[in-house]
Amino acid sequence: MINEDLLTFFGAEIINYKAGDLIFREKEYPMYYYQIEKGKIKLNNYTEDGKEFIQNLFSDGHSFGESLLFVDRPYPMNAVAMEKSSIFKMSREKFLSLIRGNPEISLNIYQCLAERMYYKYIMLYNLSFQSPVSKLKLLLDYLKSYHDDKAAYSFQVPLTRQQLASLTGLCVETVIRTIKQMEKDNIVKIEKRKIYY
Repeated sequence: MINEDLLTFFGAEIINYKAGDLIFREKEYPMYYYQIEKGKIKLNNYTEDGKEFIQNLFSDGHSFGESLLFVDRPYPMNAVAMEKSSIFKMSREKFLSLIRGNPEISLNIYQCLAERMYYKYIMLYNLSFQSPVSKLKLLLDYLKSYHDDKAAYSFQVPLTRQQLASLTGLCVETVIRTIKQMEKDNIVKIEKRKIYY
């Protein structure tokens, strides 16, 4: 998203996190810009009964939570490291200074935010589906849209069944049954527990 040399020039530091570490917590106020150098991060919430709902997943080169640096509102979600991760962390003031002085970066940020809004629209629409097959297929279509090869079974789904459940609001048992049904219907292929779409 933002060139790493530019991040360093503007005072970003690299913070290392272990799997399970909280980067920020729901209801805290945004103070920093975060960009992943290496690793995997999830944005999540927990329902009243403790069920995890994953809002989004991010990996190398992605930023997360930056849209909230433009409004005076608390985070509506948590950010959690899913594996050992190195993350650039820059104060809000330095981030805003960086984008004021670099219009091309502002354009990149607009494009990134627009892409995330598109994802949110798709997932919001996904809530209207009753069929688990429709819910999973819409998510898989979105994920595969970033993959160059559009042939059947060319895309290895990079998510666990639990992550698919947490992203769609389904229980993991329903996802497992539905994936098996989708395989019977030739929508997906399963090889060595990996899902291909």
